[in-house]
Amino acid sequence: MKANKFFDPQLLSKYNTSGPRYTSYPTALEFHDEFSEQDFIQAVEDSPNRELSLYVHIPFCHSLCYYCGCNKVITRHRDKADTYLEYLAQEISSRAEFFTDYTVKQLHWGGGTPSFLTHKQITKLVSLLKEKFTFADHVEMSIEIDPREIEMNLADHLFDLGFNRISIGVQDIDRKVQETINRVQSTEFIGNFIGHAKNVGFKSINIDLIYGLPHQTIETFTKTLNIAHQWDVDRISLFSYAHLPSRFAAQRKLRDEWLPNVQQKFALMKLAIEKLCAFGYDFIGMDHFAKPDDELSIAQKEGTLHRNFQGYTTKGGCDLLGLGVSSISNIGTSFSQNVKDLKTYYQAIESKENVQEKGVSLSQDDVIRGEVIRELMCNLSVNKNDINKKYNIDFDQYFIDDLPLLTTFIEDELVENSKNFIRVEQKARLLIRIICMSFDAYMKQHINQQRFSRVI
Repeated sequence: MKANKFFDPQLLSKYNTSGPRYTSYPTALEFHDEFSEQDFIQAVEDSPNRELSLYVHIPFCHSLCYYCGCNKVITRHRDKADTYLEYLAQEISSRAEFFTDYTVKQLHWGGGTPSFLTHKQITKLVSLLKEKFTFADHVEMSIEIDPREIEMNLADHLFDLGFNRISIGVQDIDRKVQETINRVQSTEFIGNFIGHAKNVGFKSINIDLIYGLPHQTIETFTKTLNIAHQWDVDRISLFSYAHLPSRFAAQRKLRDEWLPNVQQKFALMKLAIEKLCAFGYDFIGMDHFAKPDDELSIAQKEGTLHRNFQGYTTKGGCDLLGLGVSSISNIGTSFSQNVKDLKTYYQAIESKENVQEKGVSLSQDDVIRGEVIRELMCNLSVNKNDINKKYNIDFDQYFIDDLPLLTTFIEDELVENSKNFIRVEQKARLLIRIICMSFDAYMKQHINQQRFSRVI
């Protein structure tokens, strides 16, 4: 795939607006507090799936990264994690009762940073999960790691417990950028840790990179990308820094004049995509890169790529159960989210109340539109006949009010709308979120799209 296909400055500028990342449809903005515990239980009973993906949220971080918009708790006191794990254990036990006939095919720990936990705490949590849920023999177990506060033997410990995928937050290796965002880390250690993890036996290693951070330049980011190439990791996630200081207080420490302007940020994105493709990675979806023999690359080629709250995945047939503060579940035709505040989470568990704060039961229209959007986000095409057969509709008639919204994309030769297919051209890959908004029934209600990040 030639990277130069993706860059038409005029088109990218024309469509560089704000929009959802569509890790769900409807998006989390549509979740509401009328969604009850009984709604959740009913969703489990009605779901045709009996395979499960578990997400566990560990909210703690040792220090505050100023760019971060995640739900986290900053502390140096590891004993706070002991308290959290005690409450989390109660939630795990109560939730597991509803999933006795499910098999866990995938487990992912996110945060915060799960590597905040000690080896003992990690072991205790893995043991509890395996005690309460039925795990498949070949389960995919992944964990996010902050390389600043770990020892080399963490890789050995995680592998011995069954983890086979790790994701390391790198973001940028330039010292000035790191100091500005309050995330100083050792490039040498990261490289050594990646090498050690490979030797231990990890089958997949991912790193996260961010473009658009303060003081990033073409020269400095080129060095970051070249080092990433030397590490020879299996996957790379490339994210655009979303500067939303009105929503995230820590971002107010980053002055606007330190940030790349729109043209500079575009150049950073272009540089990254061109170099990563030249290094031999396949471009997955809109922001991931994977080696050609990676499961994500194979799934994209076969048209079976899926998307959920962890990003792109190959486990599309699983229900998703989120555990811990702020975590999100996708069970059957429902989405739900736990309370985001740690104190409230503890209080709910102590009083035996539901830690679920809000959610939504999907209508048939939500299900249909969600599948169309997911197919576009993952595979850049929708087979109208497949949708017609699956939902007993006439695609063009059903979306008669939405298809005209594609006209501008069609005129710019970004989208083809034929009798049997909607296809998105490769050069429109970076605009896929904006194209998907054409099928979003809720977007028409959101006059102010600034709740979402920009495409670039």
